[in-house]
Amino acid sequence: MSLPQSTLALDVDRQPGKPPILTADAGADPAQWTTRNRDALLAVLAEHGAVLVRGLGLADVDRIAATFHALSSDLMAERESFAPRDDHGQGVYSSSPWPQNQPMCMHHELSYALRFPGLMFFACRTAPTDGGATAVADASAVLDALPKKLIKRFERQGWLLTRSYNDEIGASVAQAFGTDDREAVARYCRANAIAFQWQPDGTLHTRQRRSAVVRHPISGRRCWFNQIAFLNEWTIAEEIREYLLDTYGADGLPFNTRYGNGDAIEPDVIDLLNAVYQDHTVREPWRAGDLLLVDNVRTAHSREPFDGPRDVLVGMGAATSLADCSPTIEVTTP
Repeated sequence: MSLPQSTLALDVDRQPGKPPILTADAGADPAQWTTRNRDALLAVLAEHGAVLVRGLGLADVDRIAATFHALSSDLMAERESFAPRDDHGQGVYSSSPWPQNQPMCMHHELSYALRFPGLMFFACRTAPTDGGATAVADASAVLDALPKKLIKRFERQGWLLTRSYNDEIGASVAQAFGTDDREAVARYCRANAIAFQWQPDGTLHTRQRRSAVVRHPISGRRCWFNQIAFLNEWTIAEEIREYLLDTYGADGLPFNTRYGNGDAIEPDVIDLLNAVYQDHTVREPWRAGDLLLVDNVRTAHSREPFDGPRDVLVGMGAATSLADCSPTIEVTTP
């Protein structure tokens, strides 16, 4: 299949260890430039899974929103977030808050939801003085590098996400579901195959089982698509994990992951997953004004520790249904 003619005008810089990088026309209006080159950008994204656009000078929320909308007309409102975001309106959110000295390990945004973004957009308003890259990893390459026996188990059983909503760690019920009305939360959970239970102290516990391996809805490529390692207790820094266990107990952790049959995932498996991600990670330090496009099914992303201020805004586009990605397990309430 031939790419749009405008693709030929985009000079893609490919270097080992970095995502593909494009440079926008000097002085171009970011939304107009993106609209003019949309087909070409999406073609590069389809080929590589991620692309960084440099030189757009993105800084103003309205311009960032217009640029995101030029790439996807259906920016999603986030539901089931694991951490609270600031909502800037127009489908633009802050990055998920996370301790800046701790890595936010590789994951696919909302991979535990039945509807998730097919595309992720990141706009850097302020670059950190050191670190803080939004790194990416090819999910098909990660899948190919994992032990076949482990893959077969996850294909057969899926993975289980458990959550305990409280007012201290992670998103609150209202932030995750858009309401704290118990009946509305119950309706959402039933409609999205989430087992739920309100505790005597008012906290909400949920469980949801999802596929760990899916097929890309357009290319059909098999991808390791989940948040098994990122949201597992063994990825959390030891001192933070011990505090959470002492405070909430093993069954009350804000989030944790298990094999789909409910068995605990061994620490060495989590270490292996994170090591394979690291082997396939590419990164480019942020510069103010940068735009990063990520195919959320094909490509995992992370956020590395950093020093200094960091302001990266996020948009979620191309809403995608898990049912269109050939899940390996039936979606039922666990």
